[in-house]
Formats: sequence, structure tokens, C-alpha cells
Amino acid sequence: MPTASTSLDTPICVAALYRFASFDDPEALRAPLQKLCDANGIRGTLLLAQEGINGTIAGSPEGVAKVLDHIRALPDCADIEVKFSAAAKMPFMRMKVRVKSEIVTMGQAALDPANNAGTYVDPQDWNALISDPDTIVIDTRNDYEVAVGQFEGAVDPQTPTFSDFPEWFRAERERLMEAGGGKQPKVAMYCTGGIRCEKSTAFLASEGVEEVYHLKGGILKYLETVPEELSLWRGECFVFDQRVSVGHGLKQGSYSLCHACRRPVTAEDETSEFYEKGVSCPACYAERTDAQRASYRERHRQEKLAAEQGRAHVGAVIPKKEKPKNV
Repeated sequence: MPTASTSLDTPICVAALYRFASFDDPEALRAPLQKLCDANGIRGTLLLAQEGINGTIAGSPEGVAKVLDHIRALPDCADIEVKFSAAAKMPFMRMKVRVKSEIVTMGQAALDPANNAGTYVDPQDWNALISDPDTIVIDTRNDYEVAVGQFEGAVDPQTPTFSDFPEWFRAERERLMEAGGGKQPKVAMYCTGGIRCEKSTAFLASEGVEEVYHLKGGILKYLETVPEELSLWRGECFVFDQRVSVGHGLKQGSYSLCHACRRPVTAEDETSEFYEKGVSCPACYAERTDAQRASYRERHRQEKLAAEQGRAHVGAVIPKKEKPKNV
């Protein structure tokens, strides 16, 4: 938690958090949390569900601390996982507290990660686990994230979204389990910050897998705490913020972002005929129409104009005139 002694280069404190917990009535928690955030000038997004809370907020260190105190007082949230960073300016336009069926969408709402997740493994113990020949290591992230970097020897499910993971595992389970040579192998899973791999272990446990483990704090905690010379991480780690990717020591990486599809872009991608800043990249060009690209191009023009004039721009595409709806 930020304190009076916290040293920040900027006045904006950013807190990314999640906790699998048991909320009987998440809707009852929404309004008080929204009111507290608004009263303290906090912006960002928080998701509430019966399985817990997830989101990122930003504001003054004092305001963020008040919100976190409130969240820690919620059921099962005293030990909530929080990652702090600093921002040169407010990264969010507004504050939204929403109630969802899941705090990270897997399409398996009946899971109970708060009580049935696998075993946490601290970053300093992770190398030994994934180096064990009796361990299968699975990356639970999306395909475009894995392309940026992954742990040595990890299985890449090549799934476009996290909700595709259950179907992939059920289809590949027999082949994966055969790696144990007659006995069920250990399964170690990881993701960016911990939330997806934690939920994945609960899913595998519900499928009858006995020994499942997940990296505590995710890749980011590993890159922050494990020295590069001892690391089994290869490449960079995609992150869902303005840094795009990070390396060891959480130093900013070499990737930029396609603002049309939100995928990472390499320097080589930027030389492609299909790359246009703010409009398209080689990965998404064939997925979009000329009309969509024209809309992105106008959005990018408006963003540049706003930046030149020193004003904020939400980044929304100017909507076309809506056709009358059938009634």
C-alpha cells in the first residue's frame, strides 16, 4: 500500500489488483465502492463477481490507499494481490465499478477459485518446478502474448482468448497426460499477473487433475525478482498498458501497439505494407474492412489533433448515423 514514505516520481499512483473471494451479493458492494472512488478522485475499472474482484485504479497515493483499505475489508480480501506503478498522467478517463458473472472470463462460472485453486509457487522456486521432467508447463495467455515471450519448454495452447482454454485442454488432455509415462504428471501454469493461471488451476482441479501449480504474482513478479542470469524466461512479456512489453527488471521492452487490434507490433512489422500507425498491422489487416480502417484513420487523426492542442481525447471512433431500429 502507498504510504507517506512512498517515493513516486509522479503524483499518479496506479494499482492493479485481483482477488478470488466469495461474495454472496456483489451488487451490494458496487455502489459504496463507486462512491468512495468518486469521492477520492480515483479512476479506472473494477469488476465484481461472486468469485471476487479484479481491476486497475489510478489516482493520488492517498486516494488509492483509501480505496484499497475499503477493498481489504471485503470478505476474503485482506491479502489481496496488488501491483503498484507510477504514471506521468492519469491513464483513465473515468471510474467504472461493474458487476459481472466472472472477474476474468473463462466461461466456467461454476468454478470456485477462492477455495479450489492449485498451489502457489513463489518466483524463487519456479525454476526448480518447471525444470522437473515430471512437470508439464502450460502458458495460459492468449496467442499474441505468447509470441512476445514465454518460459523455456512451455506448452503454447495457441488460444486467441482465455475462454478458449477449457476446450483446448479437454481436447489435448489425453496427449498431455501421457507425458507422465503412466502416472499423472504435475502441471504448472503461468500468466502475466497471476489471475488467469490461478483460475486455470481451479479448472484443472475440477477436471480431476491432482497436482496443479501456478506462479504467484505471474510473469511480472518473476521478472521483477529473479536475476536475469538465473532466469528461464525467453523474450519479453506483453502487458496491457502503455509500456506494451517489459523485460527483466520490468524494463520497458521493444514492442509498440497496434491501436486497431491491440496486438503487439515489432520494428519489422512497422516496415510492412500492411502497417499504418493507428490503423492496421500485419496481424489484423485482413480482419478489417476498408470502412473500419477509414474509421480508425479518423480516430488517429483526432487523437493527434487533440495532442497538438493539449487536450484529452477519449479515443472513440466517431459513430456513423444510426439507422432506425425495427420495433
